[in-house]
Amino acid sequence: MAKKVTNSFMMFMQQTNTTGKLYMDMVMALSKESALDRKSHELAYISVLAATKMISGIDFHVKLAKELNASKEEIISAVLVGLPAVGITVIDALEIAINAYDDI
Repeated sequence: MAKKVTNSFMMFMQQTNTTGKLYMDMVMALSKESALDRKSHELAYISVLAATKMISGIDFHVKLAKELNASKEEIISAVLVGLPAVGITVIDALEIAINAYDDI
């Protein structure tokens, strides 16, 4: 299954000299140092994306979580984790997450 980053992220990586590389180095270091297993880390990240309304990254990270054997129910739960704290705004991510999981 192909994962595709957004055009904005691709442009960021291509057009920002070393900033994109430094950003990805930081992301990879944080992931490597995480006490969470990779699947849990991705599910937590999906929760953060949904809660902060950064829905452009949800497709990519849902597909990655699915490759790490996350179930559809785990994806939905991850999206809804922030519901009590940030409110109904997290449901904006729900359709994107479900469609990404189902690869629609």
